[in-house]
Parts: sequence; structure tokens; C-alpha cells
Amino acid sequence: MTTAIYPGSFDPITLGHLNIVRRAAKIFDRVIVCVMKNREKTPMFTIEERMDMARRSTERFGNVEVATTDKLLAEYAKNFESPVIVKGLRAVSDFDYEFQIALVNKKMNPDLDTLFLTSSEKYTFLSSTVVKEMAAYGADLSALVPKEIIDDVIEKTKIRRQIDK
Repeated sequence: MTTAIYPGSFDPITLGHLNIVRRAAKIFDRVIVCVMKNREKTPMFTIEERMDMARRSTERFGNVEVATTDKLLAEYAKNFESPVIVKGLRAVSDFDYEFQIALVNKKMNPDLDTLFLTSSEKYTFLSSTVVKEMAAYGADLSALVPKEIIDDVIEKTKIRRQIDK
């Protein structure tokens, strides 16, 4: 069984992320959406909230599960037989960063490979940061995030707005 691990902060999961999940699910027997902590970002949602949103957004795929780890990705991957890391790329700048990370992961875990999937062109602009910015202005989120989590994003944005006042 070939397992793909799709790591990210998913704060929140977007339609661009879901596009990568859908495509990876066609390639691999098993896909693990691994909700990670990014020390360089201050998340809007807790790990538990992000995992719940990812689960609800991916439940239509029979071979996709959601997990989290506090380990380095290369260490976490050692829990699986012949795992592959899947990363989505929107632009050349994504490639530069993700290529460096893939090399570090390979150094730490020589059996670990990374597969890059290019973003569908309709999602090249999309990021969790864009979603949060659009939500802050009350924009329609239906073309940005899965329908299953639109209300979560709107509600969290309202709460954050009240806290920031």
C-alpha cells in the first residue's frame, strides 16, 4: 500500500488544498492530510479545529484520513512503509522553498521522496492567508473554501474581529 502524506498548516483548508487532496487520492492508495504546526505563523484556528475542518472537507474521499504530529515530518513519515510526501505548488517561489524542504527531509530520512503537484490554474492565487483576508472583509468565500467549512471561517472571523476591538 502506497501512503502519501500531505502536510500543511491548513489554516483553514482551501479549495486549492482540496484539489491537491483529490488528485493525490487518485494516485495513492492512502492519503494522510497531516495538519502541522508552523512556528512562523500564528494560526487563526487551533490544531483540533483545523483537523475537524479537514476531516469534514475530505470525508467524501474513501482513502483520505486526517492526522497531526508534533514531530518533524521526516520523522513522522518513518511510521509508514515507503511513504511519499505530496506538496502543491502555486508558483516558482513555492518550488524554491518546497525543494529546500524536500532536500532536508531526504537528508533526515533517505527513504522519503517528495512529489510536487502543480496547482490547478484556478487556484494559483489561493492561500489560507487570502481566505482570512477576504473573510475579514465579508467577501463571498464559496470559491475559496469547501462549503463544509464556510460557516466556521465566518464565525471565527467575527470572533477575532470582536477580540481585536
